[in-house]
Amino acid sequence: MTSTQTQTVQKGPATEVADTRQQKTPLQLISQGVSLPGIPRHPTFAAQRKWILEQMALAFRVFARKDYTDGMAGHISVRDPENPHTFWTNPLAVHFGILKASDMILVNYEGVPIGGNMSLPANAAGFFIHSAVHKARPDVDAACHTHSPHGMAWSAFGRPLEMLTQDAAYLYGDAQAVYKDFGGVVLTEEEGNKIGDALGAKGKGMILQNHGLLTVGSTVSEACFLMTLMERACQCQLLAEAAEANGLKKVYIPEESARYTFENSSDAETLYWEGQPDLQFEEYMSKGEHRE
Repeated sequence: MTSTQTQTVQKGPATEVADTRQQKTPLQLISQGVSLPGIPRHPTFAAQRKWILEQMALAFRVFARKDYTDGMAGHISVRDPENPHTFWTNPLAVHFGILKASDMILVNYEGVPIGGNMSLPANAAGFFIHSAVHKARPDVDAACHTHSPHGMAWSAFGRPLEMLTQDAAYLYGDAQAVYKDFGGVVLTEEEGNKIGDALGAKGKGMILQNHGLLTVGSTVSEACFLMTLMERACQCQLLAEAAEANGLKKVYIPEESARYTFENSSDAETLYWEGQPDLQFEEYMSKGEHRE
């Protein structure tokens, strides 16, 4: 065949199936049959806000049930749909397991409470962390920070999670960050900004050395799920490290497989739905009181 000739390739069934798969979204690929719908969008800012705050209350209850509570530590923030330079967060010193949509506080980037529950303060450390994340990442609508047990334990090593499990591969490459410059309780704008910068432009989850975990997403459901995923991944990593110390050898996911898993599992729609089963269970258990 000369350089001016072309070759016609006859497509067989396998090629056609591959082409069909390439045309589908990750959510469509994981849905055998009718696909799950996309992320809900509501017709008014008020309706969208109401739904966001209810999802937020459910996420806190997920964290409570999974034992991520630690005194007054831990917070979730969600960007307001109408005023994106403000965000909702939880009040200080209220247990995650009893939080309701009406408990949340709206604060601006200056740290001034401007709406919602004004009877209690917000967490100052939470404000500095979350405001920095929201400023640095306009694509992030929700952020979670907890002092979960295995997350804190693994954070002591100042190392990223290794690609040991399928779940860990959800945080492949730049999706995972480590913040190593622990400066104590976050009570300054400078420290908050350093954490926001460390997350990077593509970060979805971050290990805060000697501190805990931080996750972000385009929905509360996504950020909540990534927090539960990171905590489990930290637990698995610690178990694997203990086994390796006793003579067993870890087997890592190949680079190509880890990247493939990430590309087909870590989009916003899929991660929204990954978080929904836990939130649905909390809604069922709360009997609707999270909405009050």
